[in-house]
Amino acid sequence: MEAFYPMGIARFDWGIWAVIFFFVFLAGLIVYCRREDKREGYPLISDPNDKYGAPRLVSGTIPRVPKPKTFLLRDGRTIQVPRQEKVEWDRNYKLEAQPTAPWPGSPLEPIGNPMKAAIGPGAYAKREDKPELTWHNKQKIVPMRIATEYYVVEDDPDLRGAPVVGLCGGQGGRVRDIWVDRSECRIMYYEVEISPHTSGKDSVLLPQCFARETRRMDGVWEIRVNSITAEQFRDVPRLSNPDQITPQEEDMVCAYYGAGTLYAVPGRTEPFLP
Repeated sequence: MEAFYPMGIARFDWGIWAVIFFFVFLAGLIVYCRREDKREGYPLISDPNDKYGAPRLVSGTIPRVPKPKTFLLRDGRTIQVPRQEKVEWDRNYKLEAQPTAPWPGSPLEPIGNPMKAAIGPGAYAKREDKPELTWHNKQKIVPMRIATEYYVVEDDPDLRGAPVVGLCGGQGGRVRDIWVDRSECRIMYYEVEISPHTSGKDSVLLPQCFARETRRMDGVWEIRVNSITAEQFRDVPRLSNPDQITPQEEDMVCAYYGAGTLYAVPGRTEPFLP
């Protein structure tokens, strides 16, 4: 006795259609994710060595860059991404470097002062040029003279007034203040007052991650910096406001010390790092 099925059901392979639906959905998801991740960093900038000569915007990628989407920030402002101002910044940015070889993708060699060329370990991105805020609308990263609710515990050394020594062994300055992150409750920067023997003036910031706090044999605490020399403290990027820092300024300050890991002294560009 044969089983009875409604017309068409017996020949409908649900398994095959489930597999087809899965792969169609997966392909659509991949295309959607690739479009969304192009809201930052796109359009691409071509290599200056390619057959087109000068760097140009590459817009023919697949899938194409999505249309701008508006995002509401926590402070009430709105931004659209992709951001046109970042595209213009990338388009008009003058690279202070030249290729070391004629083929595409060749390494770049800085032109002029390599510490300010913004390439390699000294590169930085275009970021927001307004100070970050905490959940309570206070400035996020500030010196302790502003964040008076913070203090150095008795078990730790208070490094305010401690000398700051560069990789050459010379003193680049003294710690004037300590900058803290109110959101994470940790030290972010040391504010260094430039020494009189250097040609700089005022004060600069030293990222805590580039500082090594040591205690000398005579019991005096000092901060050693292995990325730059004492004289190079004079060229650390300055802040527009001495009591606050923006994400853009953070990137520029950290990039300067990062550049020093490769360009502070000529020997560091060789295979053996001094």
